[in-house]
Amino acid sequence: MTDALTSEAAPASALPQSRHLATAIPGPRSQTLHQERQAQVTDGFGIVLPVFVEQADRGILQDVDGNRLIDFASGIAVTSIGASHPRVRERVAAQLERFTHTCFMVTEYESFTKVAQWLNEHTPGDFEKRTALFSTGAEAVENAVKIARSATGRSKVLVFDEAYHGRSLLTMAMTAKDNPYRLNFGPFPAEVVRAASANPLRPGAINHDAGAPASAEDVTAAALASTEATLAEHGTENFAAMVIEPIQGEGGFVVPAPGFIAGLREIADRHGIILVIDEIQAGMGRTGTLFASEHEGIAGDITLTAKALAGGLPLSAVTGRAELMNAVHAGGLGGTYAGNPLACEAALAVFEAFEDGSLLANARAIEAAAREVLEPLVAETDSVAEFRGRGSMLALEFADRGTLAPRADLAKEVSARCHAQGVLTLTCGTYGNVIRLLPPLVIGPDLLADGLQVLRLTILDVTAEDNAVADAPALA
Repeated sequence: MTDALTSEAAPASALPQSRHLATAIPGPRSQTLHQERQAQVTDGFGIVLPVFVEQADRGILQDVDGNRLIDFASGIAVTSIGASHPRVRERVAAQLERFTHTCFMVTEYESFTKVAQWLNEHTPGDFEKRTALFSTGAEAVENAVKIARSATGRSKVLVFDEAYHGRSLLTMAMTAKDNPYRLNFGPFPAEVVRAASANPLRPGAINHDAGAPASAEDVTAAALASTEATLAEHGTENFAAMVIEPIQGEGGFVVPAPGFIAGLREIADRHGIILVIDEIQAGMGRTGTLFASEHEGIAGDITLTAKALAGGLPLSAVTGRAELMNAVHAGGLGGTYAGNPLACEAALAVFEAFEDGSLLANARAIEAAAREVLEPLVAETDSVAEFRGRGSMLALEFADRGTLAPRADLAKEVSARCHAQGVLTLTCGTYGNVIRLLPPLVIGPDLLADGLQVLRLTILDVTAEDNAVADAPALA
């Protein structure tokens, strides 16, 4: 695997790209700072690992205690080209010398238009496009719904099982998982309707024997039939949009059964419904193509990007058919911080980083390396039910063999032990039983191999201990 930064001079302060434990994780300084955080910050903000980062570079996070952690999280898919890419720093620093903000709705600046132009040219779809920029992924989702309603005169929105679309009131209604995202925050908007997804391991629209999973063709057919039935039940003519992630993120990095998204495209066309592809987590090169929907061979009428779009600065985008995007009245879209000039310059740097194709090649190489190390665990253990994903968006689901009963306890224990060894992993999934891997696309091959080996050996240890407990004779 090539390192996308090898062609650039490494800064003098570049971090060694190796794992190093100077203290226990978390270290004493991080523990002190975390106590201060608890005294000052609402408990409503959760934490995966209570360490305070002092510096970050490519695949390494260095904390305030001098520990170097392997980053398999990328800020939840945000820092895909690293948390300190030289070109991002250069462009943002130059913009800081000019101005930090004016509000694009008051006075304009060219970087906003340039970001929109790049997205119009590179987002899937052989049609004329327009783009609107915002700050967060949830804003992008909400504005896509606004645009779809304005263009169609309809109100309902179809979403799917295992979906995640954000934390605002509307996007919480669109998100499937209750705890922690929806718990205690209702009531929610009533015009959101949910259909079954095409999860190959856990197909919600078909009865199947967990020991003999349904075929991919049957999963797709049943999920599409569920979509048609759900639309008919609520009045197909009432739906403005259907919103789908090409790979479901928080729901467990679920890759839909082949043909499902193409089938949604056909249903949307037949009923005059706008198909919105939520690429917020899967897009910007994460899956080995610029957009994950390219794997499906389809284009959304509207495509959403955020997270990795601006290399760590807050920026999101809604890109869609010109006639849809222009259907909204002047002043109907916007936001005080929408398309901030610092974030726009960062996005232009991200686009430059993708120009030579090496980052996409790296994403595919990451997948190949991870599959070689981790996919055999499905056969080698009784509780790794599936290894799945594309590019540098990969996951392991833990469940009992045969019954597929979720094992969130194993995922939690594996992740905690990886953290203690200096490998940052995240969990996700409807049942909290999935470990997801989001290494930055610039991670070096040796560092990646080290992190994967730590994860593999930890899974073998934890599952062996679980089997030993299960096999132990009951006390009289």
